[in-house]
Amino acid sequence: MSSRFQSVVLGSSPVYPSAVVWSDENLVAVACGSTVSIMNPGNPVVRGVITIPSSEPFPLGVIDGGEEDLLHGCLLPFHLSRDARPCVRSISWSPVGLANSAGCLLAVCTTGGRVKLYRFPFCEFSVEWIEVMDVSEMLYNYFKTTSFGESNISSESSDVTLRRESADHECASDLPVSSLVKDCKRRKRNAASVAAQDWQIIPVSGHNGKTQEKVSADCNLPLITVQQYASRSAMLMSLTVAWSPILGTSGNGVAIPHNSSNYCSILAVGGKCGRISLWRIHAPEIYSIDCAKCSSKVSLVGLLKAHDTWITAINWALYGSDVSKPHLLLATGSSDGRVKIWRVNGEELLMSSEVIHDSFSLLKEVMMADSATISVLSLIVPMQTPWKLLLAIGKGSGSIEVWMLDMSITKFEKVGCCNAHQRIVTGLAWAFDGCCLYSCSQDNSMKSWILVGNSLCEVPNPSHSPGLKSSPDVPYVFDSCFGLAVSPGNLAIAVARKYDVDLLNPMYQGRTHRAAVEFLWIGGQQLDISSEACPDIDIESFPGLPEKVLIWWECNMLWSLSQYENPSKLLNIWDIVAALLAFKQSAPEYVEHILLKWLTSYFGSQFGNSTTLLSEAFKFLPKLSSRQLHLINIISRHVVLKESTPDHISSKQQELKESTPDHISSKQQELKGLSVTKEQVNLWMELLLSSENELLERLVGFSFSTILSLLSNSSVDSFEVGCGSLDGLRQMEQWVSHNEKNVKDQTKFLAAKVGKVEKRRLQGIIGYEMDEQCNFCSAVVPFESTEYAICSGVDSGNGVRQRHKLERCAITMRILPTKPSWYCMCCQRWATRLAPRILFTMSEYPSDFKSFLESPSCKDSLLPCCLFCGILLQRSQPEHSLSPSPV
Repeated sequence: MSSRFQSVVLGSSPVYPSAVVWSDENLVAVACGSTVSIMNPGNPVVRGVITIPSSEPFPLGVIDGGEEDLLHGCLLPFHLSRDARPCVRSISWSPVGLANSAGCLLAVCTTGGRVKLYRFPFCEFSVEWIEVMDVSEMLYNYFKTTSFGESNISSESSDVTLRRESADHECASDLPVSSLVKDCKRRKRNAASVAAQDWQIIPVSGHNGKTQEKVSADCNLPLITVQQYASRSAMLMSLTVAWSPILGTSGNGVAIPHNSSNYCSILAVGGKCGRISLWRIHAPEIYSIDCAKCSSKVSLVGLLKAHDTWITAINWALYGSDVSKPHLLLATGSSDGRVKIWRVNGEELLMSSEVIHDSFSLLKEVMMADSATISVLSLIVPMQTPWKLLLAIGKGSGSIEVWMLDMSITKFEKVGCCNAHQRIVTGLAWAFDGCCLYSCSQDNSMKSWILVGNSLCEVPNPSHSPGLKSSPDVPYVFDSCFGLAVSPGNLAIAVARKYDVDLLNPMYQGRTHRAAVEFLWIGGQQLDISSEACPDIDIESFPGLPEKVLIWWECNMLWSLSQYENPSKLLNIWDIVAALLAFKQSAPEYVEHILLKWLTSYFGSQFGNSTTLLSEAFKFLPKLSSRQLHLINIISRHVVLKESTPDHISSKQQELKESTPDHISSKQQELKGLSVTKEQVNLWMELLLSSENELLERLVGFSFSTILSLLSNSSVDSFEVGCGSLDGLRQMEQWVSHNEKNVKDQTKFLAAKVGKVEKRRLQGIIGYEMDEQCNFCSAVVPFESTEYAICSGVDSGNGVRQRHKLERCAITMRILPTKPSWYCMCCQRWATRLAPRILFTMSEYPSDFKSFLESPSCKDSLLPCCLFCGILLQRSQPEHSLSPSPV
């Protein structure tokens, strides 16, 4: 059994498979009965919640038949329905960028068939998440306009309806309300007996307080047959939801969020009737942290009759190298044991303005021998082999099958099958780019598998934790498992388990413990049975860790870091940082070894040791991509320099200004608890500050070049305050002047060229004031640092000069206004403007910004990510509020 490093107790129990999901912005959601608990794995004590409300049934129609009609077999599910409260059946996180704060949306499907979308309460500072839209209501409105796909309602039913409406109109003025209610009750008493929790007729019997308006509305419902009632109910009964990968990426293939009208995802909703509805959800036009009204655009773009029975599982995958014409793969599983793989034309779904039915082609149908219900699906297209598709199928019988599709030759074959569990499979997840598969079951077991040839081989779950242990007050007395989710970095896994209440203390734990979420390390997972790799580190230095554990932890952490060098993958390295910090406590030399090996992949292997590498690294920073610089900054801040404060780093930055790159200060710093030497601490500090200055210089050079380009093509009067405009231009010039020893010649040349233009055209333009004023006392604020500013102050009258310390915007370098600003959880900087998207995709410092600006990718929009860390920006939350933390 894997050793857990963290456990979280839940007050409600999960009921359905796939009860836990992990978002790209590092939030974990767990479906527990009538609620959804949302937590940050870094601080799971603080949580958000979604409480599922009771909903009114949709008015489908009135069954005006005899008692024999109500005993029809198709109404049996409604007669047997006894659920008093709605329960969460399925949950799914959207990709990043669809919420108005640039975060994720959470789709929730209930046992009542309702599907709703929720967002993070970043403006409300509330525990309860905010409902964005009701997808089921939109689906009902669509079916209503198409008469639920029925060719025509029987003329007899229509005539009866017309005669009844006419009679009601004639006698309404003569009869009192009580008589009208009595008459309507008599004609629909049989309909009331069909009423159940699921989609049903609006009940009449027993509602003595109903108003005349309500009675009139009931009487205007169309007369339908029992078959029509059952069919309409099935059409509106949703069972499972799943989000597709992002469509509409830019020309450079970057799939991180931006406020573009073509940036969208497809939400697939599987229903009881075997039909899947596809909903296109666009990103908001503007990302904001102080306006909760900007919302996503939602439209129904497709309907697919996938199966003849209930759809029980859905999963998406993106394949193809042409980002301008995205293609999607959709895997669907049903209650009759069938699995189908569909090829979906993503371009048509992206551009369609109406509901389409012919954009789907059946790629393959998988027939199961035992016809057991499909409980979960997991679909992946490995990055190493993008022409291959891996599909894992979990069934109600407890068995697992793995199929592989080679799309280059259209070969589809079963590569693994086993009776993995004794009860229903409740969770499946691929990890390490399809090298490992994790499964869990209601029999309370979790297993890991790898493919060896054409067989699925079970391998032991990692049992050695890097160092962090779970709290002792969380008992280990579970009787079932209801889902698992792998962290974005693939080094940890979250498992939802239900307690065996008979084994809990009835006085204490039995009252509060219903389920728990366990967080387990999987970074030491062995991915190759035949591997005989020898470690290049002294094993005797780590007596508590086996040799193979050290080998696989090193391999998997380096692999995970390499994945994030791709700018199409949003930075979320919480599990990497947490694992390194855990090893830092128990095996600090091992962490130093891993970091040295990681930096060697950036700077080369010509350096003999870590001290030499760190002392020479700053010379190679201009050749690194922006994403590589982001990773260096995060690891430096949160692993090596974890105990240092932001003020300490700022003071060190001031020292760096007064030094040349060839004579970096080596002053000793007293940092408590660090395993590396003090000299190495200073070198890491200098590496961090040099890396941040490199990113800042790219921003300054880009801004200068953009200004010069715009001035040569347009009038100065057309400039708007914002990024790429005159806002902050004066502060950037002062920054170059203060750092003249360290900036590149090209930056100096651009600054001088802008300075010449300034004298002729920029004087007096809004956003280009020579001096800034304090927000509190209107005193002059000199420019001394990019992090903060101190105003010159005003005389308080008693000889004391009152001065104010102000934060500066990380993008424009101007002092922050009093309105809410974007906040970085990693470096704790603030920003009033967003950085241009192109800055995050630079492969190196451009040799010529002019030609760089002419590239099509330079016309991309702004990105709500930190310029220095690369993570998503957010609104600063109180400590007691839930907040995503990707580091």
